[in-house]
Amino acid sequence: MEREPFAGFFDDAALFPPGNAPMGDAVPAHIAYRNTWFAELVGPFLCPDGRLAELRSIVGPLSPTESLETGLIVPGGSAGVAAAVRVVAADPRLELAGIEVKADAGGVGTAIAAFDAELPRGALGYVEVARGPGLEASLDALAEAGYRPKFRTGGLVASAFPSEDELAAFIVACRQRQLTFKLTAGLHHAVRHTAGGGGGPRGCGAGSDSFEHHGFLNVLVATLADDPAEILARRDGEALAKELTPDDIVEARQTFGSFGTCSIAEPVDDLRALGFLAQE
Repeated sequence: MEREPFAGFFDDAALFPPGNAPMGDAVPAHIAYRNTWFAELVGPFLCPDGRLAELRSIVGPLSPTESLETGLIVPGGSAGVAAAVRVVAADPRLELAGIEVKADAGGVGTAIAAFDAELPRGALGYVEVARGPGLEASLDALAEAGYRPKFRTGGLVASAFPSEDELAAFIVACRQRQLTFKLTAGLHHAVRHTAGGGGGPRGCGAGSDSFEHHGFLNVLVATLADDPAEILARRDGEALAKELTPDDIVEARQTFGSFGTCSIAEPVDDLRALGFLAQE
C-alpha cells in the first residue's frame, strides 16, 4: 500500500509526557525523521510556548538552511496565543504549522477570537475541547468558525481515557459537522490494548497501572463505521487492517487528521507489522 494516505499523520510530541524527551534529544531526532524512508508520515514538531526559547537555541545550528515545521502548544489558554505567535514569526528557522490551545473555562469562544485575530494564513487552529455536556456546543462553534477540535484520549491516570462510547460520540459529532479532529495522548499503538499508563515498554515508557488504550487504527476504521463504539473495542489488528483500502484511509483522514505521539517509531512499526508500509 502507498504511504500517501498516512502523510502527516504522526505529530511529534516527544517533549510531552510520558516520553518527556529533553529538547536536545528531541529536535535532532525529529530532523533525522525528516530524512528517513517514512519522512512523509511525520507531522510537525510540537513545542509548548514556554519552551520556545529553548527550541530556538537548538534548532538553528542543527538545521541552518531549513525551517522546522512547528506545532505550537499554548496550554495556558487563549491569552497566550498572541505572544507565542510573535515569537515564532520573528524566527525564520521556525515555520508555524498550527496552534493548539485548551478551551478556556467559558468555552471555546475566546480561543476562536484569539485565532481570528492572530492565526497566520496557512496555519491550522486547534482547540482542545472539554469532555462533558458542553461538547456539542463547542463543536458547533468550531465548525462555524472554521477551526479544528482536539480531543484527549489518554494520560497518566485511568480517568484521562474516554470510554469507547464517549470517543465514538465525539467521532460521530465531528463527522456530522464535517470537522477534522486531532487526538492527543494515549494512542501509542495501532490497535486497542491494555498497558501501563505510559502505553508500553518502548519509546513512550510504561506506567505501573494498567489502562485500556485506544488504537489509532481502530479510530480510523471507526470514522467510517455505522457503530464506531464496536470498532473501538476490537483488538484484532489484522481484521481491522483488512477493512481499510487506501481510498478508505484517505476518506477517514478527512475526519481523523492526526494525533500526537511521543514516539514516532512505535506507530510506524505497527503500520509495517500490519502490512500498510514497506521499507524502501
